[in-house]
Amino acid sequence: MKILVTGGAGFIGSHVVEALLKEGYTPIVLDDLSNGDIRNVPAGVKFYNTHLFSRKIRMIFKKERPDIVIHLAAQIDVSKSIEDPVEDAMVNIVGTIKLLQYCKEYKVRKFIFSSSSAVYGETVNLAIHENTSTNPISFYGTSKLVSEEYIELFNKIHGIPYTILRYANVFGPRQKADGEGGVVSIFIKQMLKGEAPLIFGDGNQTRDFVYVEDVAKANVLAIKNGKNGIYNISYNQQTSINDLYNIIAQKLNLNHSPLYKPARDGDILHSQLDNHHAIEQLKWEPSWTVESGIVKTIEYFANE
Repeated sequence: MKILVTGGAGFIGSHVVEALLKEGYTPIVLDDLSNGDIRNVPAGVKFYNTHLFSRKIRMIFKKERPDIVIHLAAQIDVSKSIEDPVEDAMVNIVGTIKLLQYCKEYKVRKFIFSSSSAVYGETVNLAIHENTSTNPISFYGTSKLVSEEYIELFNKIHGIPYTILRYANVFGPRQKADGEGGVVSIFIKQMLKGEAPLIFGDGNQTRDFVYVEDVAKANVLAIKNGKNGIYNISYNQQTSINDLYNIIAQKLNLNHSPLYKPARDGDILHSQLDNHHAIEQLKWEPSWTVESGIVKTIEYFANE
């Protein structure tokens, strides 16, 4: 079975490609390398260096005839989305629509979409369920939510099956140490260099960190499970940024004090995603704890 993976040379995408190979699928990578790295693509995997708006995309669909599309390519920086909402909308919303049109034209059997906990915004509930009201506080969160709505409408109008995966804060090897999404890799790289990490706000804000291999596993399981469903992919546990710093410092045997700066616009204070729906219907569950994932991530960056 052929699986087209957009953003397949990126942090999450490359792990998805590896997981697909292990399960006997034939992944095809589409990536413009704006965030990805060709070195992340396993040897022997077909690779197309192009962007979502290229005329080459139709040729790729016509030639490869993918059975499934796993769409990870995106603008993922919350701060950048606030600075340039037009670019954010073009990449995340219009790019998704163009892919959906090709899926309709070439009769793709399923569209698997990487969404985000950012669609929820600030919530009253401690643990966020998939039916929790969506109220994004950034253009990034809005662009992901609008993309979800287009996917659902393409299903209603054109019958394209889908699975939407709303990720918590993904971390692990190959994550770039830039942007607010990569706080784990940022902290590790800074502390390996002997630098004091920056914490925006008081550090008591919490995130639900999920290891990248667990996220990749969810994408593979979505090929056969979770038809026309939305699923939180998370560890289902809150970790404060201060606690995250302390875990990394302990593993590295360091005692640097972090530097605190004012909180940023668009940042959510607390986030914890309930993952029971994914456990029940995707037949998925996380295999990695935050601590065990951090150990593997430290090993990767220490050897890089």
